[in-house]
Amino acid sequence: MTQESVELPTPDDAMAFGRALGKVLRAGDLVLLAGPLGAGKTTMTRGIADGMGVEGRVSSPTFVLARVHPAGESGVPLVHVDAYRLGGDLAQLDDLDLDTELERAAVVVEWGEGMAERLVDDDYLVVRLDRRADDVRVVRLEPHGEWRARVAAASFAG
Repeated sequence: MTQESVELPTPDDAMAFGRALGKVLRAGDLVLLAGPLGAGKTTMTRGIADGMGVEGRVSSPTFVLARVHPAGESGVPLVHVDAYRLGGDLAQLDDLDLDTELERAAVVVEWGEGMAERLVDDDYLVVRLDRRADDVRVVRLEPHGEWRARVAAASFAG
């Protein structure tokens, strides 16, 4: 199921969208951020982290692959993963032990579509980002499993 597109004209709009999403995340949630380079995946993650109230500066974890941001006001830690360098290597993804992390944290994976879904049964959210020539970001939510109802009920659904 694909939701309607939402336009995010500025980075602040992308942060606000991510913040709204972050406010509904809970332990066990898997969010996959999909889109080309420069689409705003890390900016979206900053908004998610802000909405969750987690601690620590959010930056792209490209060279460390994953960063854990301790729980703040929400009581739920955030694990931010950048699977770009994994190139589809499922063994390296397994080495990150994300299935264990999902028991206690929300996990956001950039570039994880096509491999990170297997970490959960069928409950995950794909946030598809694109960047138009006029620099406006366009986001589409693709909910799976219980996320269908959660997206339909949430204000960030567009």
